[in-house]
Amino acid sequence: MTQVLATPASAALADRVTHWIDGARVPSTSGRSGPVYDPATGRQARTVDFASAEEVARAVASAKAAFPAWRATSISKRTEIMFNIRNLVAERRRELAAILTAEHGKVPSDALGEIARGLENLEFACGIAQLLKGSYSEQASGGVDVYQIRQPLGVVAGITPFNFPAMVPMWMFANAIMCGNTFILKPSEKDPSAALFLAELVREAGVPDGVFTVLQGDRIAVDGLLEHPDVKAISFVGSTPIAKHIYETGTRNGKRVQALGGAKNHMVVLPDADLGMAADAAVSAAYGSAGERCMAISVVLAVGDIGDALVDEIRARLPKIKVGPGTDPSAEMGPLVTREHRDKVASYLQSGADQGARLVVDGREHPLYDPSTGGFFLGVSLMDHVKPGMDSYENEIFGPVLQVVRVKDYAEAVRLINESPYGNGTAIFTRDGGAARQFQFDIEVGMVGINVPIPVPVAYYSFGGWKASLFGDLHMYGPEGIAFYTRSKVVTSRWPDPATSKVDLGFPRTR
Repeated sequence: MTQVLATPASAALADRVTHWIDGARVPSTSGRSGPVYDPATGRQARTVDFASAEEVARAVASAKAAFPAWRATSISKRTEIMFNIRNLVAERRRELAAILTAEHGKVPSDALGEIARGLENLEFACGIAQLLKGSYSEQASGGVDVYQIRQPLGVVAGITPFNFPAMVPMWMFANAIMCGNTFILKPSEKDPSAALFLAELVREAGVPDGVFTVLQGDRIAVDGLLEHPDVKAISFVGSTPIAKHIYETGTRNGKRVQALGGAKNHMVVLPDADLGMAADAAVSAAYGSAGERCMAISVVLAVGDIGDALVDEIRARLPKIKVGPGTDPSAEMGPLVTREHRDKVASYLQSGADQGARLVVDGREHPLYDPSTGGFFLGVSLMDHVKPGMDSYENEIFGPVLQVVRVKDYAEAVRLINESPYGNGTAIFTRDGGAARQFQFDIEVGMVGINVPIPVPVAYYSFGGWKASLFGDLHMYGPEGIAFYTRSKVVTSRWPDPATSKVDLGFPRTR
């Protein structure tokens, strides 16, 4: 059955994309803005405001003013509101998905899938009271009790990427505001309208003005949040160089920071694997969402002598993938987000061929791509005989390009993965339980799939990689997200013996 998305709300896709401060849209007065494109046509669709330093200060001041009352709001009331947010997002998911298609280029299945994963995090946040419970030790010393509680930080901010403009904000703000913080969202300037749509739903759900803020902009907005003394914590998802900058700048300014960076995810296929199943998994993991996701599989490690057969299985599936605009209900893969990004991804195909890889399928000459006026389309692409040291292997491509590296044995596959500077996700395909168990023991990666190509954790675990894929100590959402958005306080108390009170409390007295 084909899926047809609703027409996005006209207010959410206004010609000018503004800030959201104190519960309302606020046009910028900075005089600075940027273009927002329709990736399927290549035409500019609207303009997004860029915040000035003064507008950053205004957004933070609004969030700071809202914090005391929100922090004092009962957990039961916050839970009621979070249920309302969850239900509104679920009810209006097709409108939100249409916004994702219009500005990111996602096809309907990808857009709705993104929202479904975001909803999981809203649902987790509805049960957060269980995780906010502290601990209590009675009679730790004579007449002394000790207990630990968790309290919110204050104003916190999230800086989110273009590839998941609805899901990643839901990873962040749901836990942040349920813990009692106020939250400022700085979305990507490439597809900023989903953030405003979420802001309207949050207000409709009953969140007080100032608790949820959207600040549009570029580096001035980012650095303003990183340097502002009233912002207590920063969450970030994006590329590794920017994640490193966010972490270093934020911590230098005394903030708690979790900064998720890039990835180079490998999928190991052992000789005993079901090659048909492995090929299906590689295709869906490499080309879903046009490969623009940090958990995409970009490298298949073919172990032993299965390389030719596995490449044939993958290649046979590629003509069946229909590339087209998200407005086409039958499309399975859409365009890339900008022309510059499309051209950068395509450049790795040329460098791969120049450096000795074999282009099995070259997606550069796709009929929907017009280098001067058309949409930002790149067809599915497959490279074989890729080797470490090639540009396409060493860098995060972030597009619909799958590479096959042939390795002689399991040990070489593990070595290549562990030598990678990234450590986000990896997968192994095998029928051997012992080999799978050894793999999860050996591998230096934060998220591991066993016959699962994209092992994104469910919402009640936490998401994050190792090495250059994560800067900071705590992963995102789930239990570690709760720890990130709260800090513990230990209280030691002693009360006088009621028998010594000068007021008759009805306690027996010794004579």
